[in-house]
Order: sequence, then C-alpha cells, then structure tokens
Amino acid sequence: MSFSSKVKEELSKQTEAARHCKIAELAAILSANGRILPVEDGGFLYIRTENETVSRKCFTLLKKTFNISTEVAVRKSNLKRGNVYSIAIENPKYVTQILETAKMSARNGQLFLTNAVVVQRDCCRRAFLRGAFLAAGSISDPQKGYHLEIVCSSEQKAEQLQQIIRGFSLDGKIVMRKRSYVVYLKEGEQIVDALALMGANVALMNLENIRILKEMRNQVNRKVNCETANLNKTVSAAVKQIEDIRYIESTVGFGGLSQELEETARLRLKYPEATLQELGEMLTQKVGKSGVNHRLRKLGVLAEELRESRRSLL
Repeated sequence: MSFSSKVKEELSKQTEAARHCKIAELAAILSANGRILPVEDGGFLYIRTENETVSRKCFTLLKKTFNISTEVAVRKSNLKRGNVYSIAIENPKYVTQILETAKMSARNGQLFLTNAVVVQRDCCRRAFLRGAFLAAGSISDPQKGYHLEIVCSSEQKAEQLQQIIRGFSLDGKIVMRKRSYVVYLKEGEQIVDALALMGANVALMNLENIRILKEMRNQVNRKVNCETANLNKTVSAAVKQIEDIRYIESTVGFGGLSQELEETARLRLKYPEATLQELGEMLTQKVGKSGVNHRLRKLGVLAEELRESRRSLL
C-alpha cells in the first residue's frame, strides 16, 4: 500500500461527533466526486470514486448525517485497473435535503459550495480539508520527496480550497494541469501541519520520523563534505609549502634562514602530513597554529622572490 493510500485509510476512519463537521466533510466529497444527472437520466445525485475508502466514508456520512441508507455499486474500470464505486440517491426529497443542508448548487452537472457558512468554524474547515483530500488528494512517498496535492475540476473550487488552506497559515498554491486545477503544498513542515489538521496522526508521525532521519543524513553529509573540503585545502597547502621549501633548499639552501624558519622548514619536509598544530608542538620552542602558519608564509614569500629573481635573469 502506498503512503498516500495509508493516509486515506487512516482518514476514512475519522468521524467527527458534530453534525456540522460531517456536513462539511460530505460537502467536500460531493464537490469533488458528486454529480447531478440530467432530468432525462433520472435527475438523481450520483457519487463516483475509484477509491473504496472514499465510498465507505461517503456511505457512513450519509447514514449518520441524514439517516439515508444507500448501496455502493461496484464495477470494473474501463480505463484503469481496479474498481469504480458509485452511490446513487434517486429520491428527490433526499437530494434536495442534502444539497440544501450542505449549501450546494448544481451547474452543468457539477456541485459547488455556494455558502461559506458550511466552513465557518475551524473544525468544519478541517473536516472539509479532510474530505477534499480523501476525494481528490494524494501525497508523495516522503522517502522520495514532499508533495501534497488536491485536484479540483474548476478554478472556483481550487480557489475555495486554497482560501481554506491559507486560513491555517499554509501556503497552498494553484497550478493548472491539463483541464484540472491542482492545489498543492511542497514543504515538508507544511505537509506535516496539513496532516495534523486533517487528523492523520499516524501518518504524521511516520512522515516526521522520515524527515528527522533525512535531516540527520543531510547534516552528516554536509559535515563530511565540509571536512573533506577542509582536508583538501590542508593537503594542497602542505604540498605548496613543501614545493617552496625544496625550491629554497635547491637554490640557496637553508644557511641564510633564521633558526626558527630553518627548523620549521625541516620539520615540514620530514612530516608532510602533519597539521600546523602538530608542527608547532614539535618545535624546540612550541608555537601555535598561527605562529607556524606565519613562518611557512614567510618561506613561501622567500621562494617566490627566488623564482622571480631567476625569471628576471632568463
């Protein structure tokens, strides 16, 4: 089972005690999966989904909110592998009751939320978000990346959903994909907050554990990369120091150097892999890293002066 399916399975088992929250969640499902068929086809309310958990949730909400018992019809999908689950409410009285209670209207067969009173409370907005995700949402495997999205059939529905999401300080964005409008979140922290709002606490903990492991891995990698870069710089500097010292030795020798510079030069040649601190500890009169670095820089300047003199003679 995919991570997205696990989230939906968990959310499908969440049932709010308050009737107004049940209505909000049902309104979101109807907005995504509901249709009003033309009068010539019966004029009834038709709910269609390819997700069994959504059909179960819709069945439960209709029963507990309106005391309407329905049947879920199952058939094989013609386009994809798997089944299509559908619920039909043919009684005009029930259809009117559901639409009026959920503050929804039909336009070209689609259902639209026409009154914000359904999502006036915070708890109802959370329920609506849960219903929208159940009906038309998905979330990527956090091992691969962070992406949560809900597909809407119209720009109006996408903007309604975006407004609800942004009401919780989440930066929901909209992008058009083919003929649909997709409301999405990309940041891991915001997706965690969205899961918490919807009530997917188990999925939230799993995602957080993955985020922590990935962050620890990234920190280790950054530290290793930093240490590798510093080591490369140290090695490159040591190679240059040895080249300069050997050039001095082969041209004018160490006789003209001060005792401190000569001792430092000989130690660097003898211990090419030693750090500046280790070299400082080996000196007759111990000095710190900055002192050793100062002496080696003086040797470097001397070597460059000798090279420049030689170039001017050629």
